[in-house]
Formats: sequence, C-alpha cells, structure tokens
Amino acid sequence: METLLLLALKAGALAALPLLYVWRSRAPDKFRKLAWVTAFLTLDLIMFGAFTRLTDSGLGCPDWPGCYGHANPLSAGEQIRAAERAQPSGPVTMTKAWIEMLHRYFAMAVGLLIVVLMGMAWQRWRRERTGSPLLATVIFIVVCLQGAFGAWTVTMKLQPAVVTAHLLGGLTLLSLLVWLALREDGRPALPRAADLRLPVVIAAAVLVMQITLGGWVSTNYAVMACPDFPLCHGRLIPPDMDFRHGFTIWRGLGMTGGADASPVPFQALVAIHWAHRTFAYVAIAVLGWLAWRAARIKETRALAKALALLLVLQFFTGLSNVVLQWPLVLAVLHNGGAALLVATLTALAYRAFRAHRALQPGAAALRPAPRGAG
Repeated sequence: METLLLLALKAGALAALPLLYVWRSRAPDKFRKLAWVTAFLTLDLIMFGAFTRLTDSGLGCPDWPGCYGHANPLSAGEQIRAAERAQPSGPVTMTKAWIEMLHRYFAMAVGLLIVVLMGMAWQRWRRERTGSPLLATVIFIVVCLQGAFGAWTVTMKLQPAVVTAHLLGGLTLLSLLVWLALREDGRPALPRAADLRLPVVIAAAVLVMQITLGGWVSTNYAVMACPDFPLCHGRLIPPDMDFRHGFTIWRGLGMTGGADASPVPFQALVAIHWAHRTFAYVAIAVLGWLAWRAARIKETRALAKALALLLVLQFFTGLSNVVLQWPLVLAVLHNGGAALLVATLTALAYRAFRAHRALQPGAAALRPAPRGAG
C-alpha cells in the first residue's frame, strides 16, 4: 500500500506540470488544450515505451507496480545489484530498472491526465449539456486496460502477444485522444472530405495490420532476421520459412508454444520479418493512394502532405534499421513514425466522417460546431 501511494505521488507530481501549463495558458478552451497536451504526451509515452523495449529494459524491475516492492530503484538497490551479480548480462541492472520505472511513472501521469479529462467532460455535461462525456469515459477505460497490459507485460515475462497488444493499446489511446481534441476545434464541416470515408477505412485496416506485424517483429526480436535488402538472405522469397512457429500467437518469448516448448527456430524469425517487410509495400501503396486522394481536396491537402512525408520517413527508418544494424535512435523513430501515421489517419478520418454527417438531411452542414460538440 505504501508503494502504491508513493508511486501515485510521483505520478501526480509529473502530471501537475502539464496541468499547470494548461491552466496558466491563455487558451479559452482549457478542455481542448488539455486533450491536445495529453495526446502529445501519449505520443511521447509510446516512443519511450519503444525505447524501454529496445534497450531490453522491460524486465528491469521484474515485479509490478513497484521495483522489488519499492517505489524507486534506489530503494531496491540491494536486490538489483544481487540480480546483476547473478546474471551480469541479464535483464536486471540499475540502468534498466530506472528506464522501466520512469516509463511507469510517465504512464501513470498520463493516466491521471485522462482522469482529469474525464472529470472535466462530465462536469461540463452536467453544467452546460455540451460535449458528450462518453468518448472521454471510453478513453479512461482504455487507459485502465493499458495499465493492465503493462502489468501483464512484466508478470508474463514479455510474452510477445501481450507486448504487441500493449503497443496496439497505446496507439488506440493516441487515436482516441486525437479524435477527442479534434472534436473540440469548432471548425466548420468540409463537405468534400466526405469522399474520403472509404479510402480512410481501407487505409486504417491496412495500417493496423502493418503495425501489428511490426510489433510482432519487435517483440520477437526479429529485426535482423533478414540482414540484407531488398532481398532476404539473397532470395526474394527465402526457402523454408517457418510461419507456423513464427505466428503461433500464445507462446513465451523466444519459445514455441505447447507443452513441449522449445526455442523458436531461426526460420520462424525470418518468416516474421519477411511478412512485415512484404506487407509494407501494400501499406505504402494504400496509404499513398489515400494521400493522393486527400491532396485533391483543398481542405485536407496539409494532412495529405503530412501523410506522404511520414510514409517516406517510415520507409527510410525501416530500411536503415536493417542496413545500419538496428541503431537505437532509428528504431525508436520508426515506432514514433507509426504513431504519427495513426494520428494523421485519425485526423483524416475525423474530417471525412464529420463531413459525411454534416451532409445528412437536417444537419447544419456548414455551420461551425460549438465548442465541445460531438
């Protein structure tokens, strides 16, 4: 109980900084400002989570929510040093413990900001009957689930399915926060953007699949399974790829599934990497098509340019991870680029579906929505 209280105090101190920034800002709509700040910090948290995973710090503190029952690694120094002496190249070191705990503090602080957002949404609804609080409540539920997956990530020893689900949950949270912030901007609906509804849905499905495959590559440490480009081990389609073991969902890290679990064969890692790399061409084509469609509409041209730029950056950071042997900075940027693609696609989806709704009979098609209107 004492550990939880100390963790909450640390998270509260971190959350107080953005809250103070929002409250002292001159923004007339503090709710909208806080929504954007929380979305930005969620993007940062996703990238810091990638840094935690890529530095092999996910088990830097092998229990949860504290570190060997303590609220910070300094208090757990004796246990951490003992674990490091027993296994010098293992997952527990003081540096890794600090990385993991900083990630937890950061995540809890974002969770507190979301609690404040939900409270503001309900208060405004009761007072003014504007802006449905349901979306803010859904975001709160999602962040609670994220906390659970964060705990399972540790207690289930980085099981790939759990870690990948944790990544997808973080991106879902980012998308919902961006949607919430956009809902508050009060701009008029843009009728032509309604034409993007189907392309956006198709692109979203493809992007989710590609990010899931990318998460599966990362959580299975299969980035270097194909060390050459554009071929894989000198072949367009490597022989003997083991898709069965590579895409067995419920299994331990580095192990096959079932009662007779054994180390995952290398050809399974090749299959994982090859699937992500090959589907990347599909993702580039579909998202590029969406960017082209959006660029033809004046109101969404800026988002189309951002989408195209992010696609180019994602291609080169992904390629660099292979050619330059997985440098940490580029690997983190590749994760951040995926998150920015999700945010950009969310913005396009919001514009498209809001425009469609505005064109329905009885809707105020071109009238600016009031602050907080859904």
